[in-house]
Amino acid sequence: MARPRKSRIVYSMPSTEGFVPLGYAESKCGQRVTMTVDEYEAIRLIDFIGMTQEGCAESMKISRPTVTNIYESARHKLADALINEKILLIEGGDYDVFHENKKIGRLEKEKEKMKIAVTYENGQIFQHFGHCENFKVYDVEGEKILSAKVENAAGSGHGALAGFLKNLGVDTLICGGIGGGAKTALAEAGIKLFGGVSGDADAAAEALLKGTLEYNENVQCNHHGHGEGHSCGEHKCHN
Repeated sequence: MARPRKSRIVYSMPSTEGFVPLGYAESKCGQRVTMTVDEYEAIRLIDFIGMTQEGCAESMKISRPTVTNIYESARHKLADALINEKILLIEGGDYDVFHENKKIGRLEKEKEKMKIAVTYENGQIFQHFGHCENFKVYDVEGEKILSAKVENAAGSGHGALAGFLKNLGVDTLICGGIGGGAKTALAEAGIKLFGGVSGDADAAAEALLKGTLEYNENVQCNHHGHGEGHSCGEHKCHN
C-alpha cells in the first residue's frame, strides 16, 4: 500500500483565485492551467521572499526533494500560462493552512519543550533585530516557562544572529522590526518568527504560549534612512 502523502504547510494563501491574460478572448476560455496552493507557496517562498529550497522545505514541513518537485511543477505551469496565454487558476493541492492559533497547538503537540528568544532591552522588546545585543531566552515546557536568562550577542554581527540563536537551541523568536535577509536566515536555521511585536518581553512570551500574541506575519524593515519617528512594529494581527 502506498504511503499517504503528507500535507504541506502553507503560511500565506493567495489573495485571488487566479489570473486572466489582458484582452483574453472568449474563444480561448477552455485554455487554462491550475497551480495548486502548495505550488503557489513554493513560488512565494523561493522566488518572492528569497528562501533557499532547504528553507522552503523547513517552512512547509516537507523534504527537500519534495520541494524541488513542487517548485519545478509550479514554474512550468507559470511559464505555460504566460507563454500560451492561458488562464492561471490557483486551487487545490495537499496542504494545511498554518494559522497562528493552530501553530501554538502544533508546537505543544510536537515539542513539549521549546526555547523562545525575545530581542531585549531594559525589560522591553528591542525593535531592531539586526542591532540587538541582548536576547532574553525562555525555557518552556508545555505552556509553562521554566526559566529565563538574558544572553549577550554583542560581537556576533548582523549576519550571525540567526546562528547565535540556533547555537543556544532557540526554536522561536519574538522581535520588533527585522529585514528580509534576517528572516531568510532564521527560516534556514529552523527558527519560527513572530515579528512586529512591541512592549514587555515577559508579557510577550506569556502571550505567545496562550495564543494571544499580537504580531505582524509580514513584518519587513530596512533601517537605513529611517528617521527618529520610525516604528517597525506596525500593522499587527492577533495570534
